Amino acid sequence: MSGNYIPLYRKYRPQTLDTLVGQEHIKKTLTSAIELGKISHAFLFTGPRGTGKTSTARILAKSLNCINGPTLHPCGECESCKDITNSIPIDVIEIDAASNRKVEDTQNILEKIQYVPVHGKYKIYIIDEVHMLTNHAFNALLKTLEEPPENVIFILATTEVHKVLDTIKSRCQRFDFRRITTEDIVKHLRYISDQEKIKITDDALFTIAKNSAGGMRDSISLLDQLSLLGVTKDITSDDVNAILGRISFDTLHKLSEKIIASQPNEAIEILNDIYNSGNEPLQILTNLSEYFKNLLIVKNCKKDLLTELTGLNEPQLEEISKQKELLETQQIVFLLERITYYIKEVKMAANQHLWLEVGIIDLSNMAENTTLLDLQNRIKALESGAPVEPRSIPRPVVQTPKPAVRTIEQVKAPQKTEVQSAKSETKSATNDEDTFTPPPMSKKSDGTDIVSLWEALLANINSVPARALLKQMGTPVKITKEEIIITFKTENFVAQYSNTNKKDLLIEAAKVLFNNADTKIVVRLPLGSDSKLQAEQNAASSEEKKKIVNTEPANEQDEEYTEPDTEPVVKEIKYEVKKSAPPTDEASKQHLESDQEKMVLELFDGKYIE
Repeated sequence: MSGNYIPLYRKYRPQTLDTLVGQEHIKKTLTSAIELGKISHAFLFTGPRGTGKTSTARILAKSLNCINGPTLHPCGECESCKDITNSIPIDVIEIDAASNRKVEDTQNILEKIQYVPVHGKYKIYIIDEVHMLTNHAFNALLKTLEEPPENVIFILATTEVHKVLDTIKSRCQRFDFRRITTEDIVKHLRYISDQEKIKITDDALFTIAKNSAGGMRDSISLLDQLSLLGVTKDITSDDVNAILGRISFDTLHKLSEKIIASQPNEAIEILNDIYNSGNEPLQILTNLSEYFKNLLIVKNCKKDLLTELTGLNEPQLEEISKQKELLETQQIVFLLERITYYIKEVKMAANQHLWLEVGIIDLSNMAENTTLLDLQNRIKALESGAPVEPRSIPRPVVQTPKPAVRTIEQVKAPQKTEVQSAKSETKSATNDEDTFTPPPMSKKSDGTDIVSLWEALLANINSVPARALLKQMGTPVKITKEEIIITFKTENFVAQYSNTNKKDLLIEAAKVLFNNADTKIVVRLPLGSDSKLQAEQNAASSEEKKKIVNTEPANEQDEEYTEPDTEPVVKEIKYEVKKSAPPTDEASKQHLESDQEKMVLELFDGKYIE
């Protein structure tokens, strides 16, 4: 039974120009050529796979060699028509150039050209994938192609016409096959489904057609595969996606909602469900990029074109239309650019799952960026000197305290306040005898509180993806020389940083931070007592700072410091940042700039006013 089964793409191969789906411009031209008897000696059919090049070549051969030919309606019953249908190489010889690409193969063909046809009027050579021929084979074919015998016709077919020699192309009538429209593919699939009694929904047919990228053969082959399911129930879009290994629209919609809402924790949970369902990282990112591409189309194109451009049905378009108001066009484009970047990284990465997680976390922090209109308004306000409301970018301030009783240099706390840093920097800039000492190369902590130690620990992790995951998803509970405790909300991350080489990264970072190879690393889920551990470490840090301050001797010659009785004066830094003593060299300039000043200078291309 199975030996007699004919695949659907062969069973429903078009036999006349009338039954050829799509390619109306080609059907019209060939019809006129046959009716007028103006048949060229060489044709070049080019276009994407599955668009009808070989089928059209066979139809043309039948029309010319039929006993009633040349005719637009070959009988299909004469010896010539049967030979072409059954691929018997008597008068119509089909050659695969991929496996017969040498000059010797071409010479063998040319030797047989002189033989007259047996059943038909013409000897027709159909050379498929002609671009695979070598240059020597092309040159051997060239002279015969230019002036072939009277009863010989060449039909060359290729998907990569740019690889065919220009001297060959100039001797052929060229026909460019276009991708078949989704609408035409759906109509033809519905016809086949009705003929074969296949139960399938219109949405499923639309999904098949959209996935085929304009190729009819791919669509029919997929329908043939799905036909095994359409016996007891209707085939749905979910069945098509399952066969293709694609992620459903509903799942992608949920993931996109978390990305747009800047909720990385929830996005990672959805991502884990998708990954555990058997989807590969590259496939997940590719499907996500297609979703945001459709969102970009929905936001910028006319409503009557959306179904054709996106391949989504009305309920899906309604759902995705709700999201278009949440993002601007430039934000969607930016998300697509980032997804494309992570697709490239995943292709080259040894640990693809790791980069997939980093990408989703990164994307979940992109959508909350300030919109383009807000940025433009803020720049205009800064240029005009008008006050600007703080948004996602903090507004830098400088506090001016009252004269101090003790000098800042005497208060040797592990971390300086913003005012202390500004005073010490001004003093070092105005003192010609002071020299700038660069910081040590090793990344040590500048404080004993848990926040400072956490930042120092992250700085010592060499892997960028691992550092990003820890910063976004990890929570430090305890960081001491003896023990480091880090918590994650999901068991997946706990397992990754407990049993894989990621834990070695933590061990190496702790070794650099504390100069101790025996620091115990604990990675676990959060507990109710974690806040108490954090408070104890911060309290111990505060006590240590107090001891340092109380044991410092006072220097009466330095400026005194007293606690301010009123709120400190807040002065907004304008577009150009003023400093009393501009730095004289690049190293000092880099040392003197505060973090907030750097941000303003980089964001608005500012400069110092001397």
